[in-house]
Amino acid sequence: MTPEIYRLPAVVAACGISRSTIYETIQRGEFPKQVKLGARAVGWRRRDIESWLDSRPAA
Repeated sequence: MTPEIYRLPAVVAACGISRSTIYETIQRGEFPKQVKLGARAVGWRRRDIESWLDSRPAA
């Protein structure tokens, strides 16, 4: 079974943070790294994004 992959617009919508914030937090090691899908395409594993969201403090 292949994991579901989220592209950037879906990650932005799911996490409620901007594109630039996502890439800044990746650089700091605080957000799941993207996986390469092709020469010019990346995505994030659904389970990685869900785990990251679950680890965040409740608002």
